[in-house]
Amino acid sequence: MRKILCFVLPVLALLASCKDRKGVDLSSLGPGVPTDSVYCRDPFIVADAATKTYYLFRTSTTAEGLGGVEAFRSEDLETWYGPQRVFTVPEDNFINGGVWAPEVHHYKGAWYLFATINTDRKWAESVRGWPGFTYRGTQIFRSESLDGPFLPLGKELTTPQEYMSLDGTLWVEDGVPYMIFCHEWVQVVDGSFELMPLKEDLSGAAGDPVTIFTASQAPWISPVSQWLEKDGTPRPAYVSDGNFVYKTKDGELLILWSSFKNGKYCVAISRSATGKIAGPWTCDDEPIFEEDGGHPMVFKDFDGNLKLVFHQPNSGHSHPVILSVRDTGNTLEII
Repeated sequence: MRKILCFVLPVLALLASCKDRKGVDLSSLGPGVPTDSVYCRDPFIVADAATKTYYLFRTSTTAEGLGGVEAFRSEDLETWYGPQRVFTVPEDNFINGGVWAPEVHHYKGAWYLFATINTDRKWAESVRGWPGFTYRGTQIFRSESLDGPFLPLGKELTTPQEYMSLDGTLWVEDGVPYMIFCHEWVQVVDGSFELMPLKEDLSGAAGDPVTIFTASQAPWISPVSQWLEKDGTPRPAYVSDGNFVYKTKDGELLILWSSFKNGKYCVAISRSATGKIAGPWTCDDEPIFEEDGGHPMVFKDFDGNLKLVFHQPNSGHSHPVILSVRDTGNTLEII
């Protein structure tokens, strides 16, 4: 009898370890795959305390060309199950092409998806000899559950229609929700980071965006190209990408973001001089990671350890990279 129990108990423990608190057998979602085998750009991870399950969100496009988002699940940040589709852009949305940079935030009892949506449809002719500008912007969707479905709060982009914008993220300060997003370098040459107040229910903008800093302010940054102005004057172009807001244990307000240094995608930090989201903002002298990986975000695992996740490499088979980081009170350091 003792031998039988010695066999049965480990099996039961193994079966239990494959289930979250909702009783979902994660292995039923598909074969488990290691992190470096998950194809994913712009990864975003939510640690769901209610189920002790990590959700990894990535983009996915349907056979009909509609943009969408899928989620993988894991208990240990090493083996991922899925994916399950949690969102498809509605056919009657203002634009419904490919999705970039999905972020999922908990706000006032619900989950909100910030998704950058694209289209090939032009709204402006070229002003610098490049292809005409197309509609691109971040829109917000709502769900009662991390499993979706995420449903629209409207049919329009949340960011201004006349902006080519991307990578919207949520920050709440003094009870006011804000979206911080990137104004595309392909439109403004010097890519910028914009701050825009949102309505209390996140259903739309509550004011116009303002620029809080530009990519060229980083002392380490390299241009990705040279643009010619109408008079033939060359102007260097700088990428602003993948912003995420984090407040340190001592109240230092940081924005993690990405651009290029010597041709390699990297992770950088900018900081607010006032500890407030309006800034003014300064950029650190060097990136914290510069080995062709970027689009960062930060979360805590279920043991309270701080983690940094981004995709690497920036081209080819991009996959999530999860690193431990230390909050020094003044900044973040990779361990």
